[in-house]
Formats: sequence, structure tokens, C-alpha cells
Amino acid sequence: MDLLKEATIETIKRLPDGCSVEDIMYEINFVAQVLEGLRDAEAGKLLSTEQLLERIEQWGK
Repeated sequence: MDLLKEATIETIKRLPDGCSVEDIMYEINFVAQVLEGLRDAEAGKLLSTEQLLERIEQWGK
């Protein structure tokens, strides 16, 4: 089974009864973003702290 699908199912199982659709969507989106970040890290798509700070500094210009 696809990792995202497995993680989504487990996330939904852990949510409390009576949670809203918005709660479910928020949690699924969070899991998807974490998995995407892990894939990016494995692929070497990383920024150093210095690179990140430089990008943030450019936003203000």
C-alpha cells in the first residue's frame, strides 16, 4: 500500500469521534506535507540555514 495512503488511514483512525471534515482534511494535508518534505530531503533538496535566511532577507526587498 502507498505510504501516503497508509499514513492517511492511520491518521484518521487516531482522530476523535465527532471530528469535523475540516479536522480530517487538516491532518491529511499535514501528513502529506511531512512525507513530501522527507522525500525532498532524501533527494537532497535541502537548504542550509544560511541559504534560508538569505531567501527570507530577499523577501523584504
